[in-house]
Amino acid sequence: MDPFTQGTLGAVLPQATARKAQVRAAGGLGFLAGMAADLDVLIRSPVDPLLFLEYHRQFTHSLFFVPVGGLAVALVLHVILGRRWKLSLGQTALYCTLGYSTHALLDAATSYGTMLLWPLSSERFAWRIVSVVDPLFTLPLAGLAAASWLKRRALYARLGLLWVGLYLGLGLVQHHNALEIARAIAADRGHVPVRLEVKPSFGNILVWKTLYEADGRFYVDAVLAGVSDKVFSGASVAKYDPARDLPWLKVGTQQARDVERFGRFSNGYIAMDPAHANRIVDIRYSIIPNEIAGLWSIEVSQTASETAHVRFRTHRENSSEGLGRLWQMIVGEDR
Repeated sequence: MDPFTQGTLGAVLPQATARKAQVRAAGGLGFLAGMAADLDVLIRSPVDPLLFLEYHRQFTHSLFFVPVGGLAVALVLHVILGRRWKLSLGQTALYCTLGYSTHALLDAATSYGTMLLWPLSSERFAWRIVSVVDPLFTLPLAGLAAASWLKRRALYARLGLLWVGLYLGLGLVQHHNALEIARAIAADRGHVPVRLEVKPSFGNILVWKTLYEADGRFYVDAVLAGVSDKVFSGASVAKYDPARDLPWLKVGTQQARDVERFGRFSNGYIAMDPAHANRIVDIRYSIIPNEIAGLWSIEVSQTASETAHVRFRTHRENSSEGLGRLWQMIVGEDR
């Protein structure tokens, strides 16, 4: 999830276990440690634009790396903060490790994919029960973490953990509801999906993006799940086929290898961008959940050399308009 939420949950767990005299120290160390796993975004290359995709949510997010990550953060923070707060190195390490341990599991609750079992497995776990940014999840948690810090009471932090469990549990229920609606959509169209998944749209667990593959095409819709079910019919696009879509792209060139890497990262949910003939888009993510317009893509060039990489693009041009449309869906008014 977003760094602030990661830090807040990282603070709450050590706060919930600390003695009154150490609640503030535990929260501060846990907050910083809770964000530390995302330092993997610094693994970048000026030459290879996809390198950061391979390493984000990889080894730093593995459950096996938690003791190493927690200790590494503790060794730094003990010098800066732990001694000042009169903690032993062991206490600093405990609070940092507890904070660090929350990060990967919270990320796995989103839809992006997290390598929880690296190096034993490269599978990206994605439970798809909460958005990467969700104010309704974060703000109560932050309020309880702040109350725990101000009053030096672990009780509020424990209530924060309870809120996390309840909200993620509700997300699990909503995931089931959205999945049932998505299956009904495919059945109504006479499709037998090769695969089908749903994910919460940006910032909420009411409107869900549904995505399935059938007959060589991807079908994207949005559904309002919960008290009143509503379907917002979307678009479809042909699944990426290298022979059909980029017949000029030679096997073995760097661009061809990059397209394969992008496909693995996107779990195969890639297609040519309908609006740009030289772009391949990850269709799993869009601000407006029933549209193909992806948040990122790669750009290939027919004139590039055999050793040239693709270009990685992000797309946020119409985000304000998109959020307005999303809000209309949340309140059930979009047509």
